[in-house]
Amino acid sequence: MPTDTYYTIEKSPEPAIFKDRKSKFIGYAFPVQNEEAVKNAITGLKKEYHSARHWCYAYRLGIDTINERANDDGEPSNSAGMPILNQIKAKNLTNVLVVVVRYFGGVKLGVGGLMNAYKTAAQMVLDQADIIEKIRTKTLQVIFDYNDMNKVMRIIKEHQLDIVSQDLTEKGSITLTIRLDDYANIKSLFEKINTLKVKEQD
Repeated sequence: MPTDTYYTIEKSPEPAIFKDRKSKFIGYAFPVQNEEAVKNAITGLKKEYHSARHWCYAYRLGIDTINERANDDGEPSNSAGMPILNQIKAKNLTNVLVVVVRYFGGVKLGVGGLMNAYKTAAQMVLDQADIIEKIRTKTLQVIFDYNDMNKVMRIIKEHQLDIVSQDLTEKGSITLTIRLDDYANIKSLFEKINTLKVKEQD
């Protein structure tokens, strides 16, 4: 089973609207890479829905180490942010922010009603999102003399590696992207050819 893949969303879907006893809950989902992007998205919604009562949200960031946060924004503790976060986790997503904007309708919903409303709005907007699988890769540069070119190209062809760039002027130089799960094995194949120089790229 691959360990070098993760799931996220590529773009924001249309907002989803859930209503309960005159309160309106508007769910938004955003692809985000860092906390600054989270802050910018929330700030934008607060400007757009400046007369709303609450802007509750949750996000998950990262791949190896997950940074996640849930915010109730004045709603009773764990009645808003956690139900939103649980929907992100249920779909096994990362680098995703979900915000649910609430307009209060004059009728209190109680903690159970709030939990259901925020959960449902988050679920609805994520159900509308195009979820994509991303493959994690690393970049490797291989520098070689021309008499080793056939050996290098054979490894590239056999393992269907993606060439990012190549320079065949003085010495041969090829930069490759390699799936993380395959990286150590591919790197060792090149390193077994003593006349090659192999460089890891950031």
